[in-house]
Amino acid sequence: MLAYSLPADATDEYIKIGESTAIKCMQQFYRAIAEVFAEQYLRSPTSDDVAILLYICEQRSFPGMLGSLDCMHWKWKNCPTAWEGQYAGCSGSPTIILEAVANYDLWIWHAYFGMPGTNNVINVLKTAGLFSKLAQCIAHTAYYKIGGKEYDMGY
Repeated sequence: MLAYSLPADATDEYIKIGESTAIKCMQQFYRAIAEVFAEQYLRSPTSDDVAILLYICEQRSFPGMLGSLDCMHWKWKNCPTAWEGQYAGCSGSPTIILEAVANYDLWIWHAYFGMPGTNNVINVLKTAGLFSKLAQCIAHTAYYKIGGKEYDMGY
């Protein structure tokens, strides 16, 4: 299902298991991934992580930067015909948008996936919630100075 983007009921012919069994297997796989990787990789940065990120980025002439934000369009090969219009972006083919923030060693500490390809980056940023903590002034503190102005939250 993951490798070929197949629905659960399509596995019957290939591996000879029913839809409900395929779904249970996928759920067990997700639980195992979360159990093994959640504590280290599937989490938001802690205060210590933020301090390390800020230090390293400052050494690289990017004071206050916590990571690199990017949005990409992932082509949706098996998009249902009825949905193609709302998922077809500027490329003309259906895409799903992936938003991610990664740091210098490619630790992805934020990911948001699933927005239709017709959305622009501003719509994705509003929906993903990445900046909601900043807007509510409850993000990790990060003191730095750029152009003589002092800031207390990372960007």
